[in-house]
Amino acid sequence: MKIGIGADHNAYEAKEELKNYIIEELGHEVKDYGTHSPEAVDYPGIAFNTATAVKNNEVERAILICGTGIGMAISANKIKGIRAAQVHDPYSAERAQMSNSAQIITFGGKVIGVDVMKLLAKEYLSNTFAGGNSERKVEQINEREEEEIEYAKNHSC
Repeated sequence: MKIGIGADHNAYEAKEELKNYIIEELGHEVKDYGTHSPEAVDYPGIAFNTATAVKNNEVERAILICGTGIGMAISANKIKGIRAAQVHDPYSAERAQMSNSAQIITFGGKVIGVDVMKLLAKEYLSNTFAGGNSERKVEQINEREEEEIEYAKNHSC
């Protein structure tokens, strides 16, 4: 698989180590959306660029890391059609993909260590969407997103 990865300065070093693990140990190709140094940077742009790449099928899935993982998840979820899930345990990493078809997972670089990130990335990347009852729920999410977009079009000033 081709995996997108991005982080802000709070998780630059963790991103670099995780990126190498995904390439060398898990055998995936990685596209790095930044940041490319430990200098301070705002995370929304990195999340938007990475999520847009997922939406445009430039990468199949992605992993984003900031201090808590919350900001990256919120930002990535602003891109139409993206489902980003913040995960900090193996079960959530598995279910993000199997039950929710999340194209992106996020980590908190100040919450979990890089060894845990590696474990969670492996769990997430080794699973596929199970469909079944979950497919119906994901479709409801997609339909609601379309309704919100249509409402905004019809009620803009």
